[in-house]
Parts: sequence; structure tokens; C-alpha cells
Amino acid sequence: MNSPGPASDADIPAYLRSLGLPGLADIHVHFLPEPMMRKVWAYFDEAPEHYGRAWPIYYRTSEQARLETLRSFGVRAVPALSYAHKPGMAGWLNDWSQDFADRVPDAVRCATFYPEPGAGDQVRQQIQRGARLFKIHISVGGFSPDDPQLDDAWHHLEVAGIPVVIHAGSAPSSGDYTGPEPVRRLLERFPHLLLVIAHQGMPEYHAFADLVEKYPRVHMDTTMVGTDFTNQFAPMPESYLERLPGLRERIVLGSDFPNIPYRYSHQLEALARLGLGDEWMRSVLWDNGARLLGLPAHEPMLET
Repeated sequence: MNSPGPASDADIPAYLRSLGLPGLADIHVHFLPEPMMRKVWAYFDEAPEHYGRAWPIYYRTSEQARLETLRSFGVRAVPALSYAHKPGMAGWLNDWSQDFADRVPDAVRCATFYPEPGAGDQVRQQIQRGARLFKIHISVGGFSPDDPQLDDAWHHLEVAGIPVVIHAGSAPSSGDYTGPEPVRRLLERFPHLLLVIAHQGMPEYHAFADLVEKYPRVHMDTTMVGTDFTNQFAPMPESYLERLPGLRERIVLGSDFPNIPYRYSHQLEALARLGLGDEWMRSVLWDNGARLLGLPAHEPMLET
């Protein structure tokens, strides 16, 4: 069976009930210090200059409003993904993320890191402080994931088995270190890393899927995949779509909320219209993300 996705945000809870799901396990959500979030939004306001197309932020609201919005959708654990793009930045971002998790009961305790002296110690400390999810962004950070300064960090993450969302694909903009090859080199040295390839590695879909098939702990998230917006510049090839049923257990829901130029429900609708069936959707929308985030396999549906 292939149920149609939700036509609006208000339809999301009913859609999840129709699938028998307790909620959504979204691994790719951003909460940042408010001054930094405003800078991110200002950057997207200039998207025609950066990307050649408009990128209006759909959920440009207060932090509390954004939390309430996610909860109304059925998001059961809220990541606060941040990423450092220069030395000295990871430390204060991680402190803010720890504070966010302390004051938001349903937050996922997150952290980031950057290739600089002491990166391994920073990651070890964040793990000791309870971090359950890390994020790095290769094109924004301007570094290679196999930078030797990150060796200790990757060692700690591999041993701890903590997922790392890594934006390494070359869309919406490429960089000196984007693409599958730096990630391939990293995995050759740390083959048991629990990487989550953001955006399914678009536009290098096939090359990143090859890594998922080769390394048993590597996953991909669905962030922006198959949406009308993304299909304008990084559509999935038909041959890639044919691989997705076999990758069902390794694909995790991601949304990029709130920094998306369309309603949240459109991401779910875009995945449903791939026509891969309700079982595939159940795995992607809940089971796989719940496993990575340590959520219970079965819970009652949220009251909305």
C-alpha cells in the first residue's frame, strides 16, 4: 500500500495515525543561538546571489514557537544541530547546545567539532556530557573530514557509536572538500563510524549510496530530497530511485527545519510520492531515526 502524504502541516498527525506511527524521528533539525540564527536567515535572504534562486524561510518564528510547531507535527525528540566554520567556534556552540538541552525536555543533546588543536578532547568531553548527536558541514566549514586534526575526534565517535550528521554533498553549493571521496577516505580509516549523510549526498546520490552499501553503520537522511524545490537543481536519477527499497533500513528522516523554503509536510508528501510503500515510509519516518536517537520502538501517539 502507498498512502498519499499529508497535503498540509495540519494533516501530519492524521497521516502518522494512518501509518500506525507514534510520531516522527527527525534527525536533521536546527536550533541555534538567536543572533546566529538571524545571521543564517539573513544569508538565505541573499540566496539569489549565493544559489541563483530564492530561499524564503518558511518557519521564521521565535524559538518557542518553533518548538511548539515541531511538537504539533509529532516530532518526538528535537535535535539542535549546529556547526562550526572557524577555529574556536565549536566550544561556545557546544556550551549553548548543552544549555538548550538542559532547558528543553524533549531536546536531543547535540554537539559539533572543527579541525583545530584539542578537537578530540572537545568531542570526548561532549560525549561525557551526554551528547547523542553531532553535526559537521563540510562546505560551510571549508575542511576535509579526513583532516588529521580530527583523528582523535573520529576515534572517540567511532568507539562510542554516536551518529554524526555530515553535510558532504556538493549541493546546494560545492567546495574544495565536498563530494564522496573525502568521506570515502575517512571511512577507510574509521570503517565503523555511524555517519548520517545529509541530503542523501545530493547531487552525488549514487556515490554516497555506494558508501552506505559498503559500510554497515553509514546512513543517509532525507533532508530536502524529492521536494519540488530540490528537484529544480538536484533531482534524483531514476536509477537511484530503484536503489531506495534496498536501502530502507539505512535512510532516516531529515527536514532541515526551520531553514526550509516550503512547509514541513511537503517533505513527507515528497517522500510518499516516490511510491515506495507504507512499510518503507514507516522505516524512514520513525523506525530508523528512533533507533539512532535511542527512542522507544513503540509509544502511544502524541495528543495534538
